[in-house]
Amino acid sequence: MYIKQLSVFIENREGRLEEVLDVLKQSGVNIVSLSLADTSEYGLLRLLVNNPEAGKKALRENGFSAMLTDVLGVKLCHRVGYLQELLEVICKNGINIEYMYALSTGTDDASIVIKTSDLEKAAAILKETAVELVTQEEIA
Repeated sequence: MYIKQLSVFIENREGRLEEVLDVLKQSGVNIVSLSLADTSEYGLLRLLVNNPEAGKKALRENGFSAMLTDVLGVKLCHRVGYLQELLEVICKNGINIEYMYALSTGTDDASIVIKTSDLEKAAAILKETAVELVTQEEIA
């Protein structure tokens, strides 16, 4: 039900992102989706990749701080207000959405990645409301 997100802390300096991407490329790890947030000193790169364990291992072997985090991939229907309705269900159940970003799964449907304060409860609530989750197999 969860998918593994690869998170990488990188210095906010020229060429550092390219170095991360090159390590993944040389290791045969394919990027499916990513989000990059930065401050003046560092960046947090969140990635969904076809082989999270191999990506983490390769990055660590090359001096990067990398870790795996469980997140939910949520399939969305194309309807005005659907995302707001979905988030309302989660929030009404006392679950905080820590972050989210877009996910392309190669279909015409839209998807998002969300990290919540309680993934287990969020996943159960979404399943109860007939929301389809993205599987790790679909990412791979």
